[in-house]
Amino acid sequence: MALAVGTPAPNFIAHGEDNEPPVVLENYRGKWVVLYFYPKDDTSGCTAEACDFRDNMERIQAKNTVVIGVSPDNKESHKKFKDKYNLNFLLVSDNDTTICTNYDVWKEKNMYGRKFMGVERTTYLIDTEGTIRHVFPKVKVNGHVEEVLKTLNELQLA
Repeated sequence: MALAVGTPAPNFIAHGEDNEPPVVLENYRGKWVVLYFYPKDDTSGCTAEACDFRDNMERIQAKNTVVIGVSPDNKESHKKFKDKYNLNFLLVSDNDTTICTNYDVWKEKNMYGRKFMGVERTTYLIDTEGTIRHVFPKVKVNGHVEEVLKTLNELQLA
């Protein structure tokens, strides 16, 4: 079960880019945050989702919003992924799955009869005060970024 709308977003400190300071969620107070969780760098669905965020970054930033992608991949993998696709937003590494666990996206999955633990693709919209305002569970990649933009617009106008 995803974290409830109206509750404070759990803060985290995570490794970002090479030689960059750690990413601290609460440092983004005053901005909206699209916090999206994805399974693995450079896989088809994750690449499509990341490129869609990249291609819509101007529209997202116009809404006083930052995008932070989270996966269990290490920062070297994130750097390669960012460089390969010219991604223009933060990716943070959650090697020990603490962030994924705190946001309740680290789940038992089943593929071809094999059970394993992994990230359930989920996006959280966090407002300028650090409160969860919307949750997109079990995200389907196609059309997701448009849905995020539409919801951001509705929330910001409310």
